[in-house]
Amino acid sequence: MKKWLLAIIFGTVLTLAACGGAGNDNNDNEPPANDNAAEEQDKGDTNGAGEAVDTAAAEEVFANNCAMCHGADLSGGAGPDLTNVGSKYSADEIKDIVQNGKGQMPPQKQVTGDDLDNLANWLAEKK
Repeated sequence: MKKWLLAIIFGTVLTLAACGGAGNDNNDNEPPANDNAAEEQDKGDTNGAGEAVDTAAAEEVFANNCAMCHGADLSGGAGPDLTNVGSKYSADEIKDIVQNGKGQMPPQKQVTGDDLDNLANWLAEKK
């Protein structure tokens, strides 16, 4: 019984260690970063069509809706690698794939409006 309990605790600790701490890179020895400058730069990025891309918003939509299959770093997994997807598809083609699905990928109807635009433009920049 003790071995079984120890195995459960060890598995839980490993799972939490693998999933936890993302984005918490605070270092007390470094001064705080200028978040406003990064935010302004993110919103100022444009894709080839000249449309502004809110990088932070696009990354959040990706993390919440796509990363499970395409990997947090876009390298693939259950879904294909998206690191160079912009060299294959335009933003409009990506929007169509997200909304209607393609091959084994089901439609992602929950991604709409500005979220869809930001995601598609952000992915279209990946060349």
